[in-house]
Amino acid sequence: MSDALIYPLLLQVALTFVLLFANALMRTGSVAAGKVKPADIVLGQRAWPRKVQQVSNAFQNQMETPTLFFVGVILAIILGISGPVLLTLAWVWAGLRVVHAIIHTTSNHLRWRFYSFAGGVFVLLAFWITLAIGIVTR
Repeated sequence: MSDALIYPLLLQVALTFVLLFANALMRTGSVAAGKVKPADIVLGQRAWPRKVQQVSNAFQNQMETPTLFFVGVILAIILGISGPVLLTLAWVWAGLRVVHAIIHTTSNHLRWRFYSFAGGVFVLLAFWITLAIGIVTR
């Protein structure tokens, strides 16, 4: 069952690439349309249109807490630690990351974005506590 943990990890990787490519397309489109001049963005991000910045921020957010998830999943697989609780936490976390990214790139409603992010952090903490118990008791 520890191999099943790879699937929520793959979902997170796919989400990151979707946001990366969306960001790249939106940025090149903004430059091509003349909405942004290269000189305005060479040293900072503030000149991008609002929607481009939202997607960029959502992409950058994929480089933060997901690293803890990646390490945890890889560690669990290497050590052969699994179980329905760990797998459920992994899927809930990955689902909350998708919800967070959708909110971040659409309405950007701060309260709901915060709730989805904070929920993900607590689920990730529970994942690590479960993993740590599995490591200590094996």
